Amino acid sequence: MFRRRSKDEQAATTAVVAEQLQQTRDPQAPKGRPTPKRSEAESLRRARAVTPANRKEAAKQARERRRAELTRQREALASGDERYLPVRDKGPVRRFARDFVDAKWSVAEFFLPMAVVILVLSLFPSLTVKNVSLLLWMVVIVLIVLDSVVSGFRLKKLLRTRFPNENLRGAVPYALMRTLQMRRLRLPKPQVERGAKI
Repeated sequence: MFRRRSKDEQAATTAVVAEQLQQTRDPQAPKGRPTPKRSEAESLRRARAVTPANRKEAAKQARERRRAELTRQREALASGDERYLPVRDKGPVRRFARDFVDAKWSVAEFFLPMAVVILVLSLFPSLTVKNVSLLLWMVVIVLIVLDSVVSGFRLKKLLRTRFPNENLRGAVPYALMRTLQMRRLRLPKPQVERGAKI
């Protein structure tokens, strides 16, 4: 069991290994090179990640990396590039939720302009105008709630049919928060036109 191999067995083993090495390598094979020794891999890793001499230099490098990453995320938010989007916006489910919101009109996206109008009306000294502004405020709130409930149910139903095996947690609140922003100010930028078929 623990005896040494004979020279014939060793020669046969080396011949088989040499024959396997000379065969043409499959292009789909995972690796065409030997695994480096641990010492070589560690020295390569150390050479790539040169540690800074002091804390000040380390902080500077960390700031530069963070700034580069934020710049890449900002560009991705403007262009819709999925690779560099923040984790909150990544994935097909979130993309579908964004497209669902961006393809239709919603009452909530006009909340800020209407709030400004109502605020201006409430500043008038007339009691009638103040009552009208209060009534208008209640109507806007009710319309936003109704629109959000209907949109939420529709989106949840569409998500369940389109993505039955995906994690849908948080997708509906994500979409409803997007409706509160005006279309021009939404990030990631809308990728579909209004009225597009989703």
